[in-house]
Amino acid sequence: MFPSSTVHYYFKRFSCDGTLKRAHEALYQQTRQLEGREDSPTFAIIDSQSAKTGPDARGDVGYDAGKKVKGRKRHILVDILGLVLNSKVHSAGIQDRDGLASVCQKVTSRFPFLEVICADGGYQGKIAAKASPRPLQIVKPNQKGFQVLPKRWIVERTFAWLGINRRLSKDLERYAKTTEALMNVAMIKLMVRRIARYGYS
Repeated sequence: MFPSSTVHYYFKRFSCDGTLKRAHEALYQQTRQLEGREDSPTFAIIDSQSAKTGPDARGDVGYDAGKKVKGRKRHILVDILGLVLNSKVHSAGIQDRDGLASVCQKVTSRFPFLEVICADGGYQGKIAAKASPRPLQIVKPNQKGFQVLPKRWIVERTFAWLGINRRLSKDLERYAKTTEALMNVAMIKLMVRRIARYGYS
C-alpha cells in the first residue's frame, strides 16, 4: 500500500504530462479490436451530466437552469460500445449546444472515419450544427413518460459506469481538470477489466 501523498503525486504528474490520456487511447484501440471493431468509430453519441460541486470548488462553476443544479457539467462523446472518445468538464451554466465544440475538439483528427454524431434535443439549432465536426442526428422522445431512446441509452450507461466510482458520484474536486483526469482513470479501469476478460496479454 502506497502512502496517499505518493499516489497523489503520480496522479497529478500523469494528469499533467499526458500519461493518462496516452494510456486511455492505447487501451481504447485494444478494446475496440477485441470487440471486433475498427480503431476509428463511424458513429458517436454526445451528452452531458450536471453534478453538484462542493464548497472548495474553484472556477468552472455555474447554474444549470434546466436541471436546477449549481455545479459543473460533464460532457462526453462516446462510441457505439459506450467507450469515451473525448470528455470535457465545464461550468453547468454552459448550455449543451455551446459546450459541444469543446468536447468535439480534435475528434475528427483522432477518429477520421467518424460520420455521424447522435444527440438529444438540447443540441439542435444552428449553433450546435456549426460547432459539430460531423452531421448531428437529433433523437427526441415522441411521447410523454419514460422510454428507451434508440442509441441514446448508450451514453447514459457510460455515465452510470462513471458514477460507480466514488470520486465521480459527485463533483467534490477543487478543479475541473481533476474531474476530467478522474474520468480518464475510471475509463482506463473499465477497459483494463474488459481486456483482462478476453485474456489479452
